[in-house]
Amino acid sequence: MTEARTDETIVEQVKKHYAAIAVSGSSCCGPAPCCGTTAASRQLGYGEGELAAVPQEADLGLGCGAPVGYLALKPGETVLDLGSGPGLDALLAATLVGPTGRVIGVDMTPEMLERARATAARAGAKQVEFRQGRLEALPVEDASVDAVTSNCVINLVPDKAAVFREVARVLRPGGRVVVSDIVLERPLPETVAKDVLAWAGCVAGAALRRDYFAMVEAAGLRGVVSLKEEDYAASFSDIASNEAQTLLQRWGVTHEAIAGVVMSVTWRAVKA
Repeated sequence: MTEARTDETIVEQVKKHYAAIAVSGSSCCGPAPCCGTTAASRQLGYGEGELAAVPQEADLGLGCGAPVGYLALKPGETVLDLGSGPGLDALLAATLVGPTGRVIGVDMTPEMLERARATAARAGAKQVEFRQGRLEALPVEDASVDAVTSNCVINLVPDKAAVFREVARVLRPGGRVVVSDIVLERPLPETVAKDVLAWAGCVAGAALRRDYFAMVEAAGLRGVVSLKEEDYAASFSDIASNEAQTLLQRWGVTHEAIAGVVMSVTWRAVKA
């Protein structure tokens, strides 16, 4: 049975889901390498040197890419991480902007914020701060950041257009954004699209590719370039067969029904 879905139901389900991950220190946000361990992070594209540069507690294997390396950060810049989770990307950004730079992480889940703040303190990353807030209404000043990143989080937000407008608002003119996220090549089967669990698992909340990037452009973000793409649902063949079968049976679909539909895309754009 799938659970009835409203925007606030979705938000609360996502918050509850990631709070449990933060407390347990282990994850699986649903199908695909969006969740797991350090091995999952390497699969997503993080290098051994990057993972060694931050405390292990910051790495819960969450995400669908490794966006920070594409930002070309410079010492002294200010970076904003949307949906900062346990702090992996924020702390990686801190190693690149250095002590004269600044990193702001925004997350709505208190348990994730607590974990990220404690990890940053242990790392001695004084230039990193984590703020509680929703991505649709960022607790960040206008035109105050040089770069924005996010890893597999915007797909979890019901009002994605609001998120992109907020990104444009907080970026300085000429500022850039690099995001790893999930988009759909065609609509999902109805049983998947209506399932709150699938939304928390980074699948059902994804927008169609054309709609997603139309929202990006409408917000005033230009020059969109796709940097990396992968079939996100292909990981069904990689996760434990009983887990995959449980999900497929829940949705009443075959693996073939979603293969090639759910894509992980890392993209870049600039504020006009």
